[in-house]
Amino acid sequence: NTGAMPAPIYLTGQRTVEATLGAHALKTSIQAALIGIVILMIYMIVMYRVLGLLADIALSIYAVLFFAILKMPLFLFSSQYIVLTLAGMAGIILSIGMAVDANVLIFERMKEELRKGKMFKTAAETGFARAWPSIRDGNVSTFITCTVLFLVGTSMVRGFAITLGLGVLLSMFSAIVITRFLIRKIADSPIAENTAAFGVPAPKEDT
Repeated sequence: NTGAMPAPIYLTGQRTVEATLGAHALKTSIQAALIGIVILMIYMIVMYRVLGLLADIALSIYAVLFFAILKMPLFLFSSQYIVLTLAGMAGIILSIGMAVDANVLIFERMKEELRKGKMFKTAAETGFARAWPSIRDGNVSTFITCTVLFLVGTSMVRGFAITLGLGVLLSMFSAIVITRFLIRKIADSPIAENTAAFGVPAPKEDT
């Protein structure tokens, strides 16, 4: 009331929200996220086949790492823990989309190289090299936004910023380290010789 104008305040309405309402909303949000992840995994396999399967494995590892971080004290420097709220769930779901987006950029670059007739190992390294600037710029700009939101935002906004920021860091790790490791393993296997397994038709031989 300090500095307020000397004007009367009249109570025109009052509403009480039970805790079960928030719990129900959080439960349905988690269910929606799980359904979305399953649909996303199926879509990746349909579009990119073996590469999509590798992306799904990397996404599963990403989810496990994210869950483990949520169970640890905040940034390992505080006794407080990240509380999973609706805003936090929104940040997690958005970061999942960004994690898949990085894989899509890499795979599309790889498919371009495979269509040119290059070997799978060469296409993989070239695809990562060409996709990295886009992945880096997109994730860094998002992380800067999360930092600003955390510094100037309120509690709910900070929850969104923390989960999205963590998701951005993990998505870069997932795409650059995990997915790259899996693709290099595939490059040394007989599957790498079958371009159709990656959604690229085999080049027609000249007659």
